[in-house]
Amino acid sequence: MRYAYFPGCKIPHHLPQYGTSVRAVCRALDVELVDLEFNCCGYPVRNESELASVFSAARNFALAERAGLGIMTPCKCCFGNLRYAASRLHENPVLAGEVERLLAREGLALPSRMEVRHLLTVLDRDVGAASLAERAVSPLYGLKVACHYGCHALRPGKVTGFDDPLAPTVFERVVAALGAETVDWALRLECCGHPLRGRDEVISESLMRRKLESADDAGAHVLATACTYCQLQFDVERDRQPFNSPWRAMVPAVLVSQLVGKALGLDEEQLGLCRNRIRWSKSVLSKDVS
Repeated sequence: MRYAYFPGCKIPHHLPQYGTSVRAVCRALDVELVDLEFNCCGYPVRNESELASVFSAARNFALAERAGLGIMTPCKCCFGNLRYAASRLHENPVLAGEVERLLAREGLALPSRMEVRHLLTVLDRDVGAASLAERAVSPLYGLKVACHYGCHALRPGKVTGFDDPLAPTVFERVVAALGAETVDWALRLECCGHPLRGRDEVISESLMRRKLESADDAGAHVLATACTYCQLQFDVERDRQPFNSPWRAMVPAVLVSQLVGKALGLDEEQLGLCRNRIRWSKSVLSKDVS
């Protein structure tokens, strides 16, 4: 298995542990990641200029196609926008023509195959549950996990093609293959609140708190994320108290790549666990849950 690795813009600067853990896990699972000189996925300018956004995404696809590779990204926002751009290029020949002219200025061609997979899909379909279970030298027996999907990969379902947007199961399959138990929690498909960060802190933190309490009510030891923005939202120290109320739930947020790496027996430095704001040592994962 070989992919062009697309970390996006947020991971290298704001969430480097996601990048280090993804690379470590992929090495352990014989998934080769190839670094290309990618640009932004285009999402930040989508509401300002569709052409700029779609061109940005198409340029990445063109670079990957020139290298003979499909794209793999651990960022659901990047995944969602790359899929959106591919959909728009397919359905809008006028837009496709404009993008083709812009690409030609750099000697690039409009890509004929725009392939992008999220990390979860690679783990589920390419590696597979059986292989994950076989390689799990330290299975996460006894660990209860609340899988948090996020919004960008699921919706709109006909565009992203990630999973059933109303009843997804890919995350649970990956976690179950590691030996952990997944919990059924009421708010697993709701927004984490990050899009409102910096705009309405009260609502943003209220959404986050409700989700953490929902996971806690379901008996989860940890909340697992596979989205850059969701992890940034959940992995905060609980010293902030919305509505002047103390935090009831203290469920730590852990990246899915960190969970996989832990089950594979990788050390904490490789997985970047020391970079999590809620440290691994504070969670049940530092204990013997078997």
